[in-house]
Amino acid sequence: MDLGIKGRTAIVNAASKGLGKASALALAREGVNLVISARTADVLEAAAEEIRAETDVTVTTVIADVATEEGRQAILAACPEPDILVNNCGGPPPGNFRDWTRDDWISALDANMLATIEMIKATIDGMIERGFGRIVNVTSSSVKAPISILGLSNGARAGLTGFIAGLSREVAQHNVIINNLLPGMFATDRLLAPMRATAEQTGQELDDVSEDFTAQIPAGRFGDPAEFGAMCAFLCSQYVGYMAGQNVLMDGGQINVTM
Repeated sequence: MDLGIKGRTAIVNAASKGLGKASALALAREGVNLVISARTADVLEAAAEEIRAETDVTVTTVIADVATEEGRQAILAACPEPDILVNNCGGPPPGNFRDWTRDDWISALDANMLATIEMIKATIDGMIERGFGRIVNVTSSSVKAPISILGLSNGARAGLTGFIAGLSREVAQHNVIINNLLPGMFATDRLLAPMRATAEQTGQELDDVSEDFTAQIPAGRFGDPAEFGAMCAFLCSQYVGYMAGQNVLMDGGQINVTM
């Protein structure tokens, strides 16, 4: 299927590995030129080289932390007028809310709510003027079913979801489409944090925790990042012009909800 976005330009943040990298690669396979960001230079450059080797798109790297104003300015200097924006940022650490300070909460909000809003604020008017825009916010299945040890993430991402619910409906008439993509348990480094936290809390071995986690998933396995990337690319395509403000859940059926 031709997604109709060849020649477009996308910003994909936190794209050096995991779901961000998978999303960038899927877009590149559709002929989308990329500006990808991450905090670690060598890992980001390796991801860029991998994408360049497989595709013939332009891949520009920006070493930056999107959770900071300086990082966002560096990313936007490299691509001030993207057609596509994939907002992605590593989540805050797991833990017990009794241990979190106000600074912990502000840090979580900066990374997982306010950074996304600022990136949208900086790019959305240009999308409206050009009559095309696709914004995908990578959030979490915890938006649908909160995870107790990920309270910082639960709170920040829920706030972002509420904001997007309103904004997405304001701009859909301009062919600027905003949706959220909610991963469950995918086989990435990010999955190790809650698994290790669970192992510490329960005294189990990490392999046993992995088996327990997998047993919760009707699909019987962790997700493949390539599956996530393909869905992200589709949400950036010409075919989603009538799909605005949705929370697209990819969790192997783990969360038992009707909506």
